[in-house]
Amino acid sequence: MLQEATQYLKDKTSFVPETGIILGSGLGGLVHYLDIRNRFPYAEIPGFPVSTVEGHSGELIFAYLNGQALLVMNGRFHYYEGYGMETVVFPIRVMHLMGVKRLIITNAAGGLNPDFEVGDIMLIEDIISLLPDNPLRGTNKESLGPRFSEMSAPFDLDWMAKVNQAATKLEIDLKKGVYIGVQGPKLESRAEIHYLRMIGGDAVGMSTVPEVIAARHMGIKVLAFSVITNESIPKVSKIFTHEEVVAVAKKAGEKLVSLVRGVI
Repeated sequence: MLQEATQYLKDKTSFVPETGIILGSGLGGLVHYLDIRNRFPYAEIPGFPVSTVEGHSGELIFAYLNGQALLVMNGRFHYYEGYGMETVVFPIRVMHLMGVKRLIITNAAGGLNPDFEVGDIMLIEDIISLLPDNPLRGTNKESLGPRFSEMSAPFDLDWMAKVNQAATKLEIDLKKGVYIGVQGPKLESRAEIHYLRMIGGDAVGMSTVPEVIAARHMGIKVLAFSVITNESIPKVSKIFTHEEVVAVAKKAGEKLVSLVRGVI
């Protein structure tokens, strides 16, 4: 299926992307800045499922941004939608076979760190997986990567240093921290929020971790950001809906778009 999807795209475009980008909930604003050469709805690509979540458009875009050749996922797939891990990371593996060597991942996440405010951008420095499955489970695909993938430094340090420089230049107060990936789709109880904070989490969400694992398995350099869309810390009594999360992500997304454009 990987070969079929890759061949389908290569038959329809000669574009060779260097960098991949995954746009999370409400973060599709980057598309307006792209010099788009090709775009493919997920439903047309062999092996691709269709995103069922509000705020995820569901298309693969080949484009230029600041002279860089990009392959952009406008919308992603989640484990909680009922997809297996192989399906969740299927597009990342297709990106690799299309030539992608670097990957920028974005998401909307709940804040756990009491110093975070709604609308903050967090550079993800490390991850904790509380998901019940792993995309590398099962027979290893030696053509993609090693049996035991090294994950002590999941994010590229040189690239992160450039992010800090771009944030300073753009006068963005960039937060940094650990992202915890959970299964979802339910939001966290107060006891779970306390637990997630105690084990070292600064933000929590239902995506990103599988994509990071799959990308690093294939030797892709990774950079990841969270838009803090709601404060999940215990002092907050308000219940947030998914619609509110998407609305905040769209508003704060412009700041993240500026940062990603600066990094590119």
